[in-house]
Amino acid sequence: MIFVNVEKTYDGKIRSFTMDGHADFADKGKDIVCAGASAVAFGSVNAIIALTGIEPEIEQSETGFLKCSFHTESTDESFNQVQLLLEGMIISLQTIERDYQDYIKITFS
Repeated sequence: MIFVNVEKTYDGKIRSFTMDGHADFADKGKDIVCAGASAVAFGSVNAIIALTGIEPEIEQSETGFLKCSFHTESTDESFNQVQLLLEGMIISLQTIERDYQDYIKITFS
C-alpha cells in the first residue's frame, strides 16, 4: 500500500508531505495506482519548482519513499501559489484513493 501523509501547520498550511510504499496493484511496470500517484506527486513538485521558483527540501529513496518539506513562514504570492499547487496535488491523490482505497491511504497530521 502507498501511504501518503500530509503535515499541516496549526493554521492549515501544508508544511510537508511524505509518500511511502508500493501499491502492489499489479506487477512492476503495470501498476497504474503506483504510476498515477507517483506522476501526481512528482508532477506537482516539478510544477512548484518551475512555476514559483521555490525549491522544497526533498528526500527520496529507490524504495518508494518521498518527502517534500516547504518553509511556511512566508506569506508572499509565491508561497500562496505553492499552497494552491499542493492542494491540487492532494485532490488528485484523493481521487486515486477514492477509486483504489485498498492500495493508497492519505492521512493528515
